[in-house]
Amino acid sequence: MGMWKSRSEPEARRHSRPRDCMRRVPCYRATGQPGRQQGASTRKPGDQPCTGPNRGADNNNGRGVPWGLNQGAMLRSLHAIPPFTAILKGTDMKKLFTAAGLSLAASPALAHHPLGGLPMETFTHGLASGVGHPLLGFDHMFFVLAMGIAAVFTGRKLLTPAAYIGAMLIGTALMYAGIAMPIAETVIVLSLIVLGGIILSGKALGTTAAIVIFATFGLFHGSAFGGTIAGQEGGVGGAVLLGYLIGLGVIQYLMAIAAGWIVTKLGATDATAINARLGGAMVAGVGIFLALEIVEGPLVALLAA
Repeated sequence: MGMWKSRSEPEARRHSRPRDCMRRVPCYRATGQPGRQQGASTRKPGDQPCTGPNRGADNNNGRGVPWGLNQGAMLRSLHAIPPFTAILKGTDMKKLFTAAGLSLAASPALAHHPLGGLPMETFTHGLASGVGHPLLGFDHMFFVLAMGIAAVFTGRKLLTPAAYIGAMLIGTALMYAGIAMPIAETVIVLSLIVLGGIILSGKALGTTAAIVIFATFGLFHGSAFGGTIAGQEGGVGGAVLLGYLIGLGVIQYLMAIAAGWIVTKLGATDATAINARLGGAMVAGVGIFLALEIVEGPLVALLAA
């Protein structure tokens, strides 16, 4: 008996009572971030769970939960996932709306109906349609932007785009009069590949070459624009045609000048600048994509025959 030392009553009571897990490990709680959880700790016999507002309570009167009675809820809390509405807040929601808006703007249906399919009856209708058609028709828009970039390196950044505008208006008027340019859609796609490829090559166009190229392709782009008013049932009046031509000319000229100004501000001092060549690569890529769409139908029909 001499080798055994008896413990005092307070010490015996301290060692006999269940240990409180709050004295040993942090509480199991979800971090609030998807995919992350706090590190697990080894539980020893006698430990109590640390849940509820008063963690580490000695009883189960609403202040603590004995181990084993609510393990499922505790494990689920380790993998808590925020609600769907919380995921789609702030920037993520803005990105979704932006992507949806861009997809809607690139819709081919809207490209041919800037007024939502409503007939053009007044000068204002014609002006609005003329402004909207190049913006909604991304094949025309990309060509005009590429033309503005190429025009900067000709030394005549204000004159050469005007050649396109004049030829485009002539092509629109000819289509209104019933004279259509042949295979206009195919030539429009070709214009993107040609002009984008020229910019991508890093070679600057001379003034004469730029005027010829811009004016030639302008006739075909104008013919496509003219199809909008030529195809309207009942035709359009002179006021509508005038507003349409003004809208087409002003918006495209401003777009070309703005594209040249932006590429200059980005540091493109000559045709070999990487910023300008990347713009040409993008335009050529759009042209190749549209070309594949044109040949897709006949190619599928040929393979199916």
